[in-house]
Amino acid sequence: MLEVEQLVMEYGRFRAVDRCTLTVEKGHITGLIGPNGAGKTTLFNMIAGAITPTSGRIRYLGEEITGLPADKRFHRGLVRTFQIPHEFHRLTVLENLMMVPGRQAGESLLANWFAWGKVAQDEREIEARAHETLDFLELGHVADEKAGNLSGGQKKLLELGRTMMTDAKLVLLDEPAAGVNRTLLRKLEEKIAILNRERGYTFILIEHDMEMIEKLCHPVICMAEGRVLIEGDFKTVRSDPRVLEAYLGETVGDAA
Repeated sequence: MLEVEQLVMEYGRFRAVDRCTLTVEKGHITGLIGPNGAGKTTLFNMIAGAITPTSGRIRYLGEEITGLPADKRFHRGLVRTFQIPHEFHRLTVLENLMMVPGRQAGESLLANWFAWGKVAQDEREIEARAHETLDFLELGHVADEKAGNLSGGQKKLLELGRTMMTDAKLVLLDEPAAGVNRTLLRKLEEKIAILNRERGYTFILIEHDMEMIEKLCHPVICMAEGRVLIEGDFKTVRSDPRVLEAYLGETVGDAA
């Protein structure tokens, strides 16, 4: 589904991502781990189209998208979330979901004047879809609450819900466990697994919570200093001496 080939991102003399190459298979939940500063979020930003790589190529569904704007990637089903949720805090939870789908009839001034029936029908369908999404996420009880009033875990669920309001195929999840209590984290894990298993979502997941990585992800990719150190199943990656040293701060001797 996704191919990253020799990707480089330079800021002056600093190379945040250094000739990174990896692939993501359709239908998998791929875990991306590594120490702070390893280049994981920078890699996400390039894949999502927020920044343009210095060099290298990105292919999505067999098509090169290296220079494609972020909104074009979004409309092709490549969607991302953020470590710090980007909700519209003054809108309700329901409204946050309803504004996500693109190309709504109500976005056209002429349609609001001359095709108001189509606009109203479109809004009813989107509202119904939003309610279904909230029911799936078990957030129906806060549908009319201002999104800014939600807890950290609820905001992460809302972020996931916004991906469900699109025709998402590949979802980039940036540290979904950050700031989430353990009860809501288990719920978030459950919803991600269901979306993958029953609705065909493919995920790439940046995460420091190893329990979540172990439960959800295969394969797991570890990055350090802008490069891929190793890829494999969780146990193989977790026990690799380079990972213990670079990510967990242990030496081979310590691990023994």
